[in-house]
Amino acid sequence: MAECVRVDSSTSTHTMDKSITLPPDEIFRNLENAKRFAIDIGGSLTKLAYYSTVQHKVAKVRSFEHNTKEAASDKLYEISVQEEVTARLHFIKFENAYIETCLDFIKDHLVNTETKVIKATGGGAHKFKELIERKLGLKVDKEDEMTCLIKGCNFVLRNIPHEAFVYAKHADSEFRFQTTHPDIFPYLLVNIGSGVSIVKVESEDKFERIGGSSIGGGTFWGLGALLTKTKRFDELLQLASKGQHTSVDMLVKDIYGGSYGSLGLTGDLIASSFGKSATADKEFSKEDMAKSLLHMISNDIGQLACLYAKLHNLSRVYFGGFFIRGHPVTMHTITYSINFFTKGEVQALFLRHEGYLGAIGAFLKGAEEDNPNQYSWGENYAGSSGLMSVSPDMNPMQRARSGTFDMLEMDRLERQLVNLPLLQDPSSYIPDTVDLTEDALAREYWLYCFEEALDGVVKRAVASQPDIPEATERAEKFRQKYRHKLQTLRHQPFAYGSLTVRSLLDTREHCLNEFNFPDPYSKIKQRENDVALKYYQKAVKSLEELSWEQRQFALVRGVLAGNLTPSVPCEQRPWLVDSYDQWLERLKGPPHKCALFFVDNSGVDIILGVMPFVRELLSRGTEVVLASNSGPALNDVTNGELQILTERIAAMDPVIQAGLREDRLTLVQSGSSSPCLDLSRLDKVLAMVVRERQTDLVIIEGMGRAIHTNYYAMLSCESLKMAVIKNSWLADRLGGKLFSVVFKYEVPAGKPSQDSAALTPS
Repeated sequence: MAECVRVDSSTSTHTMDKSITLPPDEIFRNLENAKRFAIDIGGSLTKLAYYSTVQHKVAKVRSFEHNTKEAASDKLYEISVQEEVTARLHFIKFENAYIETCLDFIKDHLVNTETKVIKATGGGAHKFKELIERKLGLKVDKEDEMTCLIKGCNFVLRNIPHEAFVYAKHADSEFRFQTTHPDIFPYLLVNIGSGVSIVKVESEDKFERIGGSSIGGGTFWGLGALLTKTKRFDELLQLASKGQHTSVDMLVKDIYGGSYGSLGLTGDLIASSFGKSATADKEFSKEDMAKSLLHMISNDIGQLACLYAKLHNLSRVYFGGFFIRGHPVTMHTITYSINFFTKGEVQALFLRHEGYLGAIGAFLKGAEEDNPNQYSWGENYAGSSGLMSVSPDMNPMQRARSGTFDMLEMDRLERQLVNLPLLQDPSSYIPDTVDLTEDALAREYWLYCFEEALDGVVKRAVASQPDIPEATERAEKFRQKYRHKLQTLRHQPFAYGSLTVRSLLDTREHCLNEFNFPDPYSKIKQRENDVALKYYQKAVKSLEELSWEQRQFALVRGVLAGNLTPSVPCEQRPWLVDSYDQWLERLKGPPHKCALFFVDNSGVDIILGVMPFVRELLSRGTEVVLASNSGPALNDVTNGELQILTERIAAMDPVIQAGLREDRLTLVQSGSSSPCLDLSRLDKVLAMVVRERQTDLVIIEGMGRAIHTNYYAMLSCESLKMAVIKNSWLADRLGGKLFSVVFKYEVPAGKPSQDSAALTPS
């Protein structure tokens, strides 16, 4: 959240001072490159959207021509940092009281003159039409509110994995995020603004309003103002959070002296909203009346939603609109109502970015010629505020009201991301092994680890750009930003969805990129690759001298050892997770048709561990697809680096050379720029190759990809997960010790074995 500094203004016509100073580094970022504006103006909040192109640095590798003097240094490739341009979507939310100041700010900083139209939606679009056109010189083109809402909802469900959550007030974590089903349709959207609209959504462009109610957020606000004399919506909710509805509502036990068992009604159930106010001769507190009113309206909406969900056989029901706005009391009452009326068969689902749906949809309507839905987009954690709790008893960091701007940024990804076709059940797949959102001890441990590692990351970032004087200053800004993110996540672990080791790593990468440190490990990787290549032929020769059975074990140890420093010995068998005997028996059977291998680190790991293993698979007659990161993350090998390494290895190894020449060895980008691996967001080209090659074996190596993520992932084909646990806490959590080995060979249940041996999953 970015705070605005307010200064005096005698001309303000609003209850809040609108003459404010906006921090340009935080709000309306990259405005000079902005185009395609959209705006959604509600009763009290304005949501602004715009598209911009962002210049950022990327690390590129280029192979040396080894027959030239250029290669005299004996280095395999050179690294250069280049400028690239990517697309970014900006969404900003603020109170309507600031709209004039914000429009002035945009006018003063807007450089792009190509923009002629601003798409607008929401009830306030007509009210502020003249002001917008006068201030910005743009023609306001109004879009249908419901169409924009649905488009926005589809967009966030498709592009943000942890968008939807259920609210559990008394649980360790109040927000429990859901895995978005690969096919997001059909669903029911219950939009609670002044009234209630219930919309059935069947596809991207097919939806219909199937019902609604005039009793909604406006009813709560209006009746609440009459009852309590409180005019502000947030203040009314604050009163409700402190109230006791039982003082005002008549319960079942007030009528029957207890429960009504034959009808299945508990004694604490509300029999009549405000029922006691007709007979009790006393004054009721504002808090109690507000709470009773909130329950009355929430229960009514919940029951209505349940009836429509059952009528249309829909199990996914999303709630949004001004009435929700992430308020715990509102979400709790709706959740309770849904659970009561459906007996748990339907879940009340809320959206992290429900306040932005209209603005996102309006923007998409204006950008249809570019077909933004043909791309995948990712949330930029470095430039997004994140979800906040406003419950004072749950969270000390409350959402500030006046002068606070909320932000969401999304970057267009180079590749369209899809599910790995070999996931056994994509709808239940969860990449992460430990959810830090729900595990307080684990959360504190990992946040401490990332804070302690921050100095080292800053040093590596500076060292990666030794010839750039301002690198130290940028690195310090990175430190401050990432530390602030960690502090936010300590108090609001649900800010960006489920908090995991993966999301902590990804947030760090986003912050490094924000300050133009695209690959802090680039020179370390280069040095380690150059050294490891010198030992490749010797390693292969040693392996060929072994018997077949000895060689299989040596190949596995080579992959495991590649994840360790030379001074650390590999754990002796039996390993912590040990399916090696089953794997060896499988190798005695017919070869796999195609193996998909997700690789990990540069240097010894990829060159002396993975490549000999790949070489053996090729020799058996198995095709191999090597999947590596599209972009840099820690010391992981990138696709650009792997292309060069493989070419060099092929020049000295006829098996690898033949594999490439005969198209039996293929190098593909994973679509990821993370040390971890989300099998539900992979490059579409990779998914296509997996299908075409009829892949029947997936190999995942390394702690990030095989333990932090995908340890419990179930695949529809055989899988092999190999890693050394290099963190004592994680080793202890899995029942082992530091440097324990995980060798997890699994065959999906019900799948016949490929040889005479009885194969069982580990």
